[in-house]
Amino acid sequence: MQATRIVAIRHGETAWNVDTRIQGHLDIPLNTTGLWQADQVARALADEPITAIYTSDLKRAHATAQAVARSTGAPLTTHTGLRERSFGHFQGRTFAEIEAELPEDAYRWRKRDPHYAPEGGESLVTLRERIERTVAQLAQQHLDEQVVMVAHGGVLDVLYRLATRQDIQAPRTWQLSNAAINRLLWTPDGLSLVGWADTQHLDNNALRDETHS
Repeated sequence: MQATRIVAIRHGETAWNVDTRIQGHLDIPLNTTGLWQADQVARALADEPITAIYTSDLKRAHATAQAVARSTGAPLTTHTGLRERSFGHFQGRTFAEIEAELPEDAYRWRKRDPHYAPEGGESLVTLRERIERTVAQLAQQHLDEQVVMVAHGGVLDVLYRLATRQDIQAPRTWQLSNAAINRLLWTPDGLSLVGWADTQHLDNNALRDETHS
């Protein structure tokens, strides 16, 4: 059976990641660490055969993808289907603020109610359907090839669940690290997991200090 190899990457770090502030569809840029992480993941993928790069249009993902495009020479295409989950009125708030200001909403969110959507946002069911549809649409254009998809934590969470056949409400036991390398295989039967949360390229602190000295 023909298959498409997918390298899935969460964008580099932003200031709002550090503050645990919900970004959703708000367009927050990478911070200094995030820019460094983008460069490191780009170096790690520089020698791999990559046919195409697809990215969320939000600047934190797009900037990460641009670094990979520069290092690999692969064409870069934006796709709104790879955007983070829309968190509606949660966007711009920290986890602590949501708990204090919207306790009932926070409870349903924390329990991963699959049909709950923050006011103006998406439910987990809607997000899963969007990601599954987008990935299938892109992957089937690249059978027997390897592509990179740069997206967001919520998107990567869905990809892991789809690849491991885990329920949408199952507690998360896997990492969603910024700029980690995650590998999946897509066939017409769906996704399967090849490797997850590889951060070896981010472990060289000496190189980081030298880069930003």
